[in-house]
Amino acid sequence: MEVKKLIDKYESTMIKYLQDLIAINSVEGTPTDDAPFGQGPKDALILALKQCEKLGFKTKNVDNYAGYGEIGSGEKLIGIVAHLDVVPVGDGWNTNPFEGVLKDGIIYGRGVSDDKGAAVASMFAMKIVQDLNIPLTKRVRLILGTNEETGSKCLKYYVSKEGHIDYGFTPDGEFPGVHGEKGMFGATYFSKKTNIINIKGGSATNIVCDLCTIEIVKNSYSAKALEDYFNNNNIDYNVVEKDETVLIEVRGIAAHASTPQYGVNAIMHLLVGLKQSGFQDDFVDFYVEKFGSGYDGAGLGLNIEDEYGALTLNTGVIKMEDGIISGSIDVRYPVTYTVKKIKELLNEKLENEKGYITVNKMVEPLFFPIDSPLVSTLYEAYKNVTGDLENKPMTMGGGTYAKGINNCIAFGCAFPNTNYHIHDANEFLPIDHFKKQVEIYVEAIIKLLEV
Repeated sequence: MEVKKLIDKYESTMIKYLQDLIAINSVEGTPTDDAPFGQGPKDALILALKQCEKLGFKTKNVDNYAGYGEIGSGEKLIGIVAHLDVVPVGDGWNTNPFEGVLKDGIIYGRGVSDDKGAAVASMFAMKIVQDLNIPLTKRVRLILGTNEETGSKCLKYYVSKEGHIDYGFTPDGEFPGVHGEKGMFGATYFSKKTNIINIKGGSATNIVCDLCTIEIVKNSYSAKALEDYFNNNNIDYNVVEKDETVLIEVRGIAAHASTPQYGVNAIMHLLVGLKQSGFQDDFVDFYVEKFGSGYDGAGLGLNIEDEYGALTLNTGVIKMEDGIISGSIDVRYPVTYTVKKIKELLNEKLENEKGYITVNKMVEPLFFPIDSPLVSTLYEAYKNVTGDLENKPMTMGGGTYAKGINNCIAFGCAFPNTNYHIHDANEFLPIDHFKKQVEIYVEAIIKLLEV
C-alpha cells in the first residue's frame, strides 16, 4: 500500500515530466559533431538527465549518444534500458503529437508509450525504491538511449564506453515479459523496368505504410476493376485525373512492422490492386511476385514458423528517383531460426529480370528459457503486483535494446490486450496504466536486488 501512496504522491510530477519529454520532437535528425542523431534526440536526453538529477540520481551523459541516472552502490549493476527517440508522427492525429495532451485520464502524444512513458515510469520506480529505504547493495541504473528506432547505434556506443549490465530489463516490450525476440533483417528492392511516372509512400521502414500515391498514364488500367478491388478490401482511396495521367492515392492503417497484421499496407494494396486491374508493368509484377498481398514472406521462400510464432515481412517505404523505384523491406523471423538458415532459404529468390533485392545487416534472434532466473524473477514481480496468472512470458517480433546488451529482456511497458497505437496516429497511455507500470517496476527492482 505504501508504494501506491508514493505513486499517488508523485503522479502530477510524473505526468509533467512525461509531457515535457513528449514536447521535444526526438525523431532522428541531421547529425552534428555534438548531436550524433540530431538535435531533437540530444535535447530529449539532456532533459531526461536533468529530471534524473532533480530526483537525486547520479547522472552521466555519454557523449550525447546515451546517458544514465543511477542510485545505489556495489559491484553488481541492475540496468533498466529505455529510449527517448521516436518514430515520425505520420498523419491522422486528433491532437498535437508533441504536446502530451491529457484528456479523460489518457495522455496522447508521439512516444508516450514508446518509450518516453516507460522511461519516466522507470525513473519514478527508482525514486520510490529510494524512498522506501530499501538497502541498495547493488547499483540500479536507468540507461537512456537516443537511437533505438533507427539502429540502436546509441546502445552499441554506450556499451563500448560503459560496458554491459549484470541483469536487467528494457521497458520497451510487453508484460509479463518477453523471453524471446525474433531475428531481424532489412533489405531494399530496386527496379527501373517500369511505366510508372512517380510513386511515393511510407514514413519509416519499421512502420506499415499508411499513405501511398502513384502517377500513371490515363487508361492504362481498368478503373472499374481497381474500384472493385478497393471496395472489396475496404480500402480508402482517391483518384485525380490530369490531362494525360492519373494520380491515385491510397490510405492504409499504420502499425509496427513486427505486427503488420494490425495495419493496412497502402503500398501493397495499391500495387496489388493495379495488377488485378490489368496494369501492365514489370515492377508491379515483381512486387506482387515477391511480396504479394500478405506479410508471410512466401514470395521469398520465407513462409516459416516455429512454436513461438511465424515470420513477418513489411514493405514500409517506397520512392522513385531518376526513373528507379526502390523500397524498404523489414523481416522478423522466428526465434529458433538462425541467420545461416535464413540465408539458405532466401537462396536465389532475390532477383530476376524485373527487379532485385539487396539484403542489409542480419540480426540473430534473442532467446532465454522461460524458467531462467532473469525471466522468472521479473515474471514473479509482475504476478505479485497484478495477480495475473493467465498471461505468460512471450516471444515477439519487435527488436529491443535487449539484443544489444547482456542479460536483459524486454519487460513491459505494454499491458496484455491493449493496442496503444505505437508507431501510429493518436498514440496514447492511460494514467492508470502509467501508474501500474511504476508499481511493477518498483517490485522488479526489489526482486532483482535479491538475486
